Amino acid sequence: MAARDNPPKSASARATPTPTAPEHIDLEHGTNRGHSSRGAHGSLDTRHVAAPRPCTYSPTWKKRIGRRMPAPVARWSHKVVTWMKGPKPPKIHGITPFLERWQTLPSRLLARLPKWLRVGVYATACILWVVIFAVVISDYGLPSDIGGFGAPVKLVCVNNLWPSPQYCGPDGRDCLPFSNISFAFNCPASCLSAEILNPRAIGPDIVNYRPLVVGGTPDPAENGAYVYRGDSFICGAAIHAGVVSNSNGGCGVLSLIGEQDSFGAVSRNGISSIGFDSHFPMSFSFDQTPAVVSTAGKCQDARWNLLIHSTIFTALFGLFTTSPATFFAPIFTILFFQIGMASDPPSYSNLASLASTTIGRFLPAALVAALFYRFSVRKTLRNCRAPVEKTILWVGGAWVGALGNYTFDQIPIQRLTGHDIRQQPGAITALVIIVLVLFAVVLYQAWCFRNEARLPRYLALYATFGIGLGILAALPKLNLRIHHYVLALLLLPGTALQTRVSLLCQGLLVGLFVNGIARWDFDPIVQTAAALRGDAQLGSGVPSILEPIINGTSITFAWKNLLRGYDGVSVLVNDVERHRGTGGANQGSFTWSRTEGAKDEYFRFGFIAYELFGGLSYSDFTRAGTWWSNGTWSGIPAGRT
Repeated sequence: MAARDNPPKSASARATPTPTAPEHIDLEHGTNRGHSSRGAHGSLDTRHVAAPRPCTYSPTWKKRIGRRMPAPVARWSHKVVTWMKGPKPPKIHGITPFLERWQTLPSRLLARLPKWLRVGVYATACILWVVIFAVVISDYGLPSDIGGFGAPVKLVCVNNLWPSPQYCGPDGRDCLPFSNISFAFNCPASCLSAEILNPRAIGPDIVNYRPLVVGGTPDPAENGAYVYRGDSFICGAAIHAGVVSNSNGGCGVLSLIGEQDSFGAVSRNGISSIGFDSHFPMSFSFDQTPAVVSTAGKCQDARWNLLIHSTIFTALFGLFTTSPATFFAPIFTILFFQIGMASDPPSYSNLASLASTTIGRFLPAALVAALFYRFSVRKTLRNCRAPVEKTILWVGGAWVGALGNYTFDQIPIQRLTGHDIRQQPGAITALVIIVLVLFAVVLYQAWCFRNEARLPRYLALYATFGIGLGILAALPKLNLRIHHYVLALLLLPGTALQTRVSLLCQGLLVGLFVNGIARWDFDPIVQTAAALRGDAQLGSGVPSILEPIINGTSITFAWKNLLRGYDGVSVLVNDVERHRGTGGANQGSFTWSRTEGAKDEYFRFGFIAYELFGGLSYSDFTRAGTWWSNGTWSGIPAGRT
């Protein structure tokens, strides 16, 4: 090593004497007495000796700040900076495997093969996964006909026929027809967990964070079929009725049967339905005749079969690959297509459209994945001699993150927004626990980065992230939203070292990234308040309704003073819009007449505004006041819906 770093000198160089006395400078004459330059006659030649420059030392900005800083502060600041820079030499972390000989056995066996054969085995494994995946998902494609009702309509778990009173318009005309229509449908698996995420009024009740299934009691007039209100989740109602299963999904036939006067609440198949004791113009039941049941039974969701297939292949790539690139590329691809086309697909009409959507999202996601592989994943996986631990921690963590719609389903946090966290029971406690665990992991990772003398760089990186997020949060009329993929991209740089904690956290974050993009695409990190709110309450004012006038079978409501910016009042009767005010008059009234067979009826009031090009906007609505079947009025409770 000494010969390489300091090559030996030549013989002539070794013979040259080395001056032992210090050089003396004659400032008066500007000569160097130890190495004077003499002319041809031996006299001193001072023509080429320049006079020394005067000393003009100027301290740097750091020293200037240090001089103005109090001594204790300067001393402790120096100690902190020195500690953050880490030990010298740095301590590079690496995993010391348990039972290394047995862990590396698969890769050592593969390494005995010639290189060309190893490349062939690797390519064959990739092609084999693609072929099996395509065959399985094609075999589980939708049938062309269900019981003579044609090809089934592909639904997602929250599809319904009556989205909201405002969407369906006055008397529900925009959601016609109400009866005498039947169609085949297909539901995916795992719709039992589909819930409404904002408070919703069902008559006098406010429901939230539960499946929207109203009714489900048998109706003798429909041969004992279970009857559901028209705004129920179709797939949730189908599970409740036993038409499809939660684990495998399935197909069925839905029949619209028009107006019903009562919808009873009942618990069945893991869903507790909501009761409603008045009339509603749209209801439906499920056709369970033998012809329908026999063909619908062939229609099942392939996600679990494909998940077993994909899990096996990712485990094989984890055990047999040693290069970070040959490990990461196929596993990321398998995760993405498994989530995007099977485990948590977006809405699609047929298999071709689903493949088109998934491939379109995969290409930009792969580019982003190449970047975080270059700066994070490669550093963690390089020279990792523990393939079994890598497979369990990294690949296992990736599946946990990618299947977040199942693995994180019991955590009471649906979206990382202040509104959702405040209104969902248990969300604050869950968030505190998550933050504490995350804080402990961050401290450990920071300690490891400090040991590798990389902590200052990563602190600067996260300071930049923080400044960027602060700027985005401060943008006017926009709200910052941390999606799955954003959270993963923010935290992935902090896993760029080889520890077991890094393996687990990095796999989990890559899985979260895949889950976010494959299901929802690159949603914007800043959104308008309206887009973020969805169907949540606005916090606006609501109409002040005068005491109604009851005249036998009719009731008349009146109001005064419209809220500024609105043109009239909308009246909902039994969750159906029955009146839209116009003209902008401050005063107005609405009269409702009962039909025979009086039922309790529920009235809610809100403001409405007319916009350009046929647009409409609504304020919040009041809570429901009840006109009892005996003719008395309950009054309108405080609050809004």
